[in-house]
Amino acid sequence: MTGKRIQKRHRAAAALLLLTSAISAPSQAETLQGALAKAYASNPTLTGARAGQRATDENVPIQKAAGRPGVDVQGSFSESILKPTISFTSPQRTVNAQATLNVPVYSGGSVRNGVKAAKVRVEAGQANLRGTEASVFSQVVAAYMDVIRDNAVLSLNQSNVKALEVNLQATNDRFEVGDVTRTDVAQSESRLALARSDLQTAEANLVASRENYIALVGAAPDALEAPPALPGLPATPVMAVQVALNDNPDILAAKKERIAAGYDVKVARAGRLPTISGFTQAGYTNYLHTLGGTAQDAQGNAVEGPQINKQAAAGVQLTLPLYQGGRPAAQVRQNQARESQAIEREIEVERGVISQTRAAYASWQASLESIESNQKAVDAANLSLEGVRAENSVGSRTILDILNAEQEALNAKVQLVTAQRNAYVAGFSVLAAMGHAEAGDLGLDSGTLYDPMVNYERVKGKWLDWSFDAKPTPVATRTVDTPAQNANVDPASSRQP
Repeated sequence: MTGKRIQKRHRAAAALLLLTSAISAPSQAETLQGALAKAYASNPTLTGARAGQRATDENVPIQKAAGRPGVDVQGSFSESILKPTISFTSPQRTVNAQATLNVPVYSGGSVRNGVKAAKVRVEAGQANLRGTEASVFSQVVAAYMDVIRDNAVLSLNQSNVKALEVNLQATNDRFEVGDVTRTDVAQSESRLALARSDLQTAEANLVASRENYIALVGAAPDALEAPPALPGLPATPVMAVQVALNDNPDILAAKKERIAAGYDVKVARAGRLPTISGFTQAGYTNYLHTLGGTAQDAQGNAVEGPQINKQAAAGVQLTLPLYQGGRPAAQVRQNQARESQAIEREIEVERGVISQTRAAYASWQASLESIESNQKAVDAANLSLEGVRAENSVGSRTILDILNAEQEALNAKVQLVTAQRNAYVAGFSVLAAMGHAEAGDLGLDSGTLYDPMVNYERVKGKWLDWSFDAKPTPVATRTVDTPAQNANVDPASSRQP
């Protein structure tokens, strides 16, 4: 990039910030960081993604559970309704209790690799959560800039309508004295009607932008302040791509999913290997004095036979699979195919990120150039309009010339505020593609930032079967109570370029 282009880019960036300052409130205004902080705390897409990540965290203790001891206790009570006719000793009723302790010793590596796969998928989920955060922030930035743009466009259209109304009145007055023709009046009326139609469209666009802002942020926009300069934008698209390849969360998530798929193959291979487990069993049976038969005591007297039976056993169990109908091989091949799919998916994501980064960078640069060009167009259009009006006063220009000059000036101003919006949104898109558009990068003043590792560390080693969390309650805020938005222009944003 030449020095001249760099200077032009800096001038365009300065014009961008100056323009947004001109259409923002100086005090008691909503800042972009404030809007992002609200979305960070209460946007349902983001809070839902965090809940989904907490669900992913639980796969680690679930996989670990397969390698931990298991204890089962069974109890029963039975009452004979019809005693067997050929049995004189069958009990009338029985109470039975049995406890079994099973301790996995060796599972062919399925537990170990299953836990590794779950841990890697937690890392992939955390990367996806970062991507969701950047995506929501990109939408909030776009919505924020849309409100600023549409507010300015509406103000411009309102001024245009007022100017055309004055122009029509002046044309009618001149027609009354014979200075202009009926055609001039008709042209003024037509242009005013079109301007009023454009005004109605601008009003609808502003309402839609404000409602979209509410859907993302959770609160109505109020005197939006100029956004701050974007930090860390790259000097070239090559630099942007290099950073994105290292930091983009989508690429990181795809890489982790590919690693996890490799562990899944190892888990499937373990299905062909022997397993070893230790066990202990203990049983207790009480016939409640209903077991027939007699015994003799030391003196030879007949007494009731034993009514309680106790037993205990311990051992080791070896299971050696010999033939399972081809299931293990099919499962291995299936997971190998999924690993291949994950490998291809990683390349696909990388391609997409590279394309997205380069396209966003090009759009950002083009928008900065467009700001500078449109600023020149606005200056030239304003000067032209003044000249046409002056020439019309001496009869060298027609009413149509004035109308065309006014329309050109309006179009130039609308294009300028649109380019300003596009430049900022495109610049933020570059940061998002690079993986630098998250809460930690933007310095949000929203208290303690959400750390997904906190929940993971909390649950990864849990053993208890009764360790539940509290009943879920909504984190995101509802917007049903927010008032329907109108198309009133923010007084602080009434200044025009």
